[in-house]
Amino acid sequence: MTRFVLGRVTMMLASLLVASIVIFLVLEVLPGDPAAFMLGLNSSAEALQALREQLGLNQPVLARYGAWLSGMVRGDFGISYTYRVPVAGLIADRLWVSLPLAIYALTLSTLIAIPVGLLAAANRNGAVDLGAMGLAQIGIALPNFWFAMLLVLVFSVGLRWFSSGGFPGWEDPGAAMAALTLPAIALALPQASILARIMRSSLIDALEEDYVRTARAKGLTRTQALIRHALRNALIPVITIMGLQFSFLLAGAIIIENVFYLPGLGRLAFQAISARDLIVVRSVVMILVFAVIVVTFLVDIAYALVDPRLRQGRP
Repeated sequence: MTRFVLGRVTMMLASLLVASIVIFLVLEVLPGDPAAFMLGLNSSAEALQALREQLGLNQPVLARYGAWLSGMVRGDFGISYTYRVPVAGLIADRLWVSLPLAIYALTLSTLIAIPVGLLAAANRNGAVDLGAMGLAQIGIALPNFWFAMLLVLVFSVGLRWFSSGGFPGWEDPGAAMAALTLPAIALALPQASILARIMRSSLIDALEEDYVRTARAKGLTRTQALIRHALRNALIPVITIMGLQFSFLLAGAIIIENVFYLPGLGRLAFQAISARDLIVVRSVVMILVFAVIVVTFLVDIAYALVDPRLRQGRP
């Protein structure tokens, strides 16, 4: 197990290094001058030169990359061109919105999807199966931003159970969770639909295996064989999808955060792109890539815990 974990850690660090190089170079080749954008069209050459020196834009590319990389290792992402505050503070403030939202949405989707997948697999080709998979298909087809606006119309404008947007902060946890409830539901619906279909397919494949037939021959009912034997092996592809979903929920909630006016990472990236604040864009994207790579690493570890063959290097 130790060798397996060390190998995955090495791959994770190499992936982070390559990602940092790609992110830095992609933003470097974008046309335009951030200093000129910040000062406007009528700025003088002296003012532009002074701002470039202040922001470090006049340094060679390799020196800027080295300074940015070493700063990230220390937790220093630099100073925002627009807000004039440390980027690390901006990201930390927004992360306390995006991260709980992603966890909330993933929890909801898992609580919905796994029971639905189990019921559908246990009643294969029955009315329950057809109804559950039909609803799952609708959930996949519905755009989450449209569903988010529908939730606002019903539960905020009509019933007045939740606020239509904004975030009150974590001083009142109850109000904070209430503010995240509708966005989490809007994000969780399509993810739960996908996860339920994967769960059903994986369980049906597992039920065709010889060890399940042996368990049935020993007297277990279909439901008992499903839960005791098939479920564990069926969880491997489900864990993969859950890891990908968490990464998507953390990095891909820009539209939902804008619909509900949530001050999360997605909205920060959108605002930074609009203001051409490249240091913020670069740092936010790197944080999101880091989250995706770390989640992938944790999924690999979960694989090894679920399937002992992976710990021994066997496929």
